[in-house]
Amino acid sequence: MHRTRLHQLLARESAEAERRNPRSKEAYGRADHLFGRVPMTWMNKTAGAFPRYLATARGARVTDIDGHEYVDFCLGDTGAMAGHSPAVVAEAVHRRFAELGGATAMLPTEDAEWVGAELTRRFGLARWSFSLTATDANRWAIRLARAVTGRSKILVNSYSYHGSVDESLIVVGPDGHGTARPGNVGAPCDVTLTSRVAEFNDLAQLERELAHGDVAAVLMEPALTNIGIVLPEPGYLAGVRELTRQYGTLLINDETHTFSAGPGGCTAAWDLEPDLLTIGKAIGGGIPAGAYGLAADLAERLLARDDLDLVDMGGVGGTLAGNALSVAAMRATLEHVLTDEAFAHMAKLSERFEAGVRAGIAAHALPWSVSRLGARTEYRFADPAPRTGTESEAAGDTELEDFLHLYLANRGILLTPFHNMALMCPDTTEADVDTHTALFAAALAELTG
Repeated sequence: MHRTRLHQLLARESAEAERRNPRSKEAYGRADHLFGRVPMTWMNKTAGAFPRYLATARGARVTDIDGHEYVDFCLGDTGAMAGHSPAVVAEAVHRRFAELGGATAMLPTEDAEWVGAELTRRFGLARWSFSLTATDANRWAIRLARAVTGRSKILVNSYSYHGSVDESLIVVGPDGHGTARPGNVGAPCDVTLTSRVAEFNDLAQLERELAHGDVAAVLMEPALTNIGIVLPEPGYLAGVRELTRQYGTLLINDETHTFSAGPGGCTAAWDLEPDLLTIGKAIGGGIPAGAYGLAADLAERLLARDDLDLVDMGGVGGTLAGNALSVAAMRATLEHVLTDEAFAHMAKLSERFEAGVRAGIAAHALPWSVSRLGARTEYRFADPAPRTGTESEAAGDTELEDFLHLYLANRGILLTPFHNMALMCPDTTEADVDTHTALFAAALAELTG
């Protein structure tokens, strides 16, 4: 693959995107009152000069305001894993909001106990509380971990993703020690004061950091996702659990993205035993929702502490967290949409997607790889696939990524804008997967021709 050829193709696809999407370009140009011209600045992470503007979304399909339809493998970067606006979720939300009302009455509903029991069935944690985002679930889990251990620091993996949690924005620097993640905005203090860091798949580095005796919890994804899928090596996760117990450190599994591994995420699929678990996005079927679970003994220890304000200003809740509308959406999603059977269907499609990508890479002898985590598949510009977050970050190629995303989007396929991730939902079809396979092969032929 020659860089000159890539630049020519990227310029062609960029021009085509502008030609195809005049209304989106005009809308972006008019957005003078939005910071960065978009509702959230991360929406500017898009291939091309402007984002496509949403018109409609149903199931595995999205249409933009220029009238183009897309097979959506982005699915809200996991937020729409259930598909866009599942009918049963829409009905539950309408009933709760329009018919029954009281979405923000600050009173519990019976749906909440059903959701808690279902999360226990899936993940094994005995007690649950709700948030509106996984970021907040992580923040509150961190507070509880510090309270119960009396320790100040949190350990994360380099280039892991836990939302905008301040403690998580730390990476392993060139000297092998922790440093602020590049680009961190407005950090309240030097992140090394609050956090420690170890590379994913590196038990020796993890033990070195835990040996300081000041780590309240290891907050980790069982597989890295938002830097590209990085899968655990054999024995690594068991080693993490053994070391955290040895050093008196709690283990928090963040399953927000790794929920793609199955109905109970990696925790159930791989028989993991975290002390706490956090999750968000997908469980609400498109309605903002998150949750964190605690092992029974940990919950009892916390509730027995009369010095902790768990009911007012203690920092582990928000007025809208656990609201009736979000809880109704969670129940409908977990009971009727993201079922055990749906995950089996999604995983089968993801296997088909992986096989198609692997065949395309092999046909052109490219030094790339593909990784899969249940219903999620991602192709990487490295072979073998990266084994740490730092290796995964180094394997990125913005120009190549932009070309592939634009090429696919101009022909009706959306991938997650942050990387080359494709997620299946219950409405995804084999034909959708095969469409991507054919277009991916065509893109590679142009790149290497």
